[in-house]
Amino acid sequence: MRVMKFGGTSVGSVEALRSVKQIVEATTTQVIVVVSALSGVTNRLVEMTRLATAHDTSYEAMLPELVERHRAIIEAVVPRESQGSCMRVVNTFINESLSSSLGLLAANDTLAPEMAEAAADAIVSHGEVLSSAIVACMLPRCKPHFAPAFIHTTDDAEGRIVDWADTERLVLKEFKGDLTRVHVTQGFIAADSRSGVKTTLGRGGSDYTAAILAAILDAEALEIWTDVDGFYDKDPRANPDAKLLPQMTYEQAQALCDAGAKVIYPPTIAPVAQRGIPVWVKNTFNPGAPGTRIGPIPSDSQVISD
Repeated sequence: MRVMKFGGTSVGSVEALRSVKQIVEATTTQVIVVVSALSGVTNRLVEMTRLATAHDTSYEAMLPELVERHRAIIEAVVPRESQGSCMRVVNTFINESLSSSLGLLAANDTLAPEMAEAAADAIVSHGEVLSSAIVACMLPRCKPHFAPAFIHTTDDAEGRIVDWADTERLVLKEFKGDLTRVHVTQGFIAADSRSGVKTTLGRGGSDYTAAILAAILDAEALEIWTDVDGFYDKDPRANPDAKLLPQMTYEQAQALCDAGAKVIYPPTIAPVAQRGIPVWVKNTFNPGAPGTRIGPIPSDSQVISD
């Protein structure tokens, strides 16, 4: 089994989604596809949350815009026979579920902080639900899953963390022994292990979702599909002579992430490193590029200098 995570730019356009379809269909092993929200959608949902919290109902005009963004993509990438059911999901989640959560914030001046936080998490979670619906309808004979059913969080003195014991039990129950070749689920979103209230893993958390699944299921590899060819020795946007790094150790990748490299969400490395699972960073828009391999490095290989 391989876990393949596709970020917002990888599912944010018709061109990108067609590339995702080709990449997934080219695999010969069982895969779990983890998707982010369409690029820009989470930011839009955060802005809508801000407006609703301020009792500014101008967020209502943004709801039809969200419907239209997803409708246009559905018509371009989803087989015609599945477009109707896919649009019903979009309409239900935007015009009923999302609208209701925003309305709760807009209509209440005295929500307890924990209720306001729960409503905000519920609002931003809609992006991944909608994108995963499109991807699941686009890919033939795949099985959709709902991440909050098995990715659980809890609170400790430092804040919200993954409830590893509960999550491992539920992930194994959800996936172990299921021979379906392609599975699709959401990144980023989760649920509190005690209350069941929707939570998140933080911005960028889709990478972390994929790493959690890869680690628990002992995947042969974790693939992070994004819009760059991999890790570089310096920022390629500012340095035309930047060189792609073909391989790195977990420690080197973690150091770059902690230093601000935005290729992988920093908490992603630890779960797969503990299991010795290799991570590949690949480009959805250039799938033939070699990418960067992160993991145990053979003794006769060269890696970047520390």
